[in-house]
Amino acid sequence: MADLTAVLASTHHPFYLKATTDHSPGRMPQADEWQRKVEAYRETLTAAEPDVLLMVGADDFHQFFLDNYPTFLIGKQEKYDATFYNEEREFGLPKYVLDGDVQFSNYMHQGLLDEGFDFSFSHELKIDHSIICPIITVRPDGDLPVVPIYTNIFAPPLPSPKRFWDLGRAIRKIIDAYPSDKKVAAIGTGHLSLELGGPRMFGEHGPDPEFDANAIEWLSTGNIDAILETVTHASMAAAGNATHGFMDLILMMGIAAGEEADYVDQLDLFHTREMFMTWYPHKTEIQAAAAARAADSSGASLGPVHAAKEGASA
Repeated sequence: MADLTAVLASTHHPFYLKATTDHSPGRMPQADEWQRKVEAYRETLTAAEPDVLLMVGADDFHQFFLDNYPTFLIGKQEKYDATFYNEEREFGLPKYVLDGDVQFSNYMHQGLLDEGFDFSFSHELKIDHSIICPIITVRPDGDLPVVPIYTNIFAPPLPSPKRFWDLGRAIRKIIDAYPSDKKVAAIGTGHLSLELGGPRMFGEHGPDPEFDANAIEWLSTGNIDAILETVTHASMAAAGNATHGFMDLILMMGIAAGEEADYVDQLDLFHTREMFMTWYPHKTEIQAAAAARAADSSGASLGPVHAAKEGASA
């Protein structure tokens, strides 16, 4: 059976590459710390030695629109083109061509149907920054095949937080049953509190620091009960108009089976709080040692982070 060697969940900030490769006098003050944290986080994936990446993201109205926006979709291609022109222009993102794993995509698609998830699929999917950003941060060579899964976090009506949790649990079940000796890493990105185009977009920190602190605790402790009791579409909207991306992080926690995280890092970055989290389902000595080195470099936690300890305000 396949070996799920790591689950990674993080926020995705499209300006990371532009900010950290700018060596002009106007370089972002937080760029050095941001780069150090990302490069440390990258080591938690490297230690997992994956053969294939299952990637979870959400299309930002690049190819799906209000005329036809799928709730859940899986890519089933030999190659995936990235990125979109506006992402190259505004964020400085490079073009990529990523290999696919059609056999794994087909197995995953059938398994999801069997688990009660009626997925759309595409043989012509183009990848956007929700997947390219984590490629840049944790696998910049883009040298591993990917199986991309897209979710609807933008176009109401949206699935419930529980539906994202259940999808994560189903994906884990299918990975564990996949008749292959491949090592699989699941990587997904989303949002903590986030405002796009609204009045809180350019504040000194994320629009709702209390939500951010609680969210990191819930995810890192595997507290799905607190999430399902507390997090609703209305509460996410109140935390910031794009906070619904948190549901993709719930999905990743589901793939990790609600276990405690093995690595948790964060950075208060102007108008957002960035978060980097890794679970090792079958943690090896090599993985534990890599996480410890990364944590020593970045100031990350080797285990859950509690809101009461971190504080609710930036």
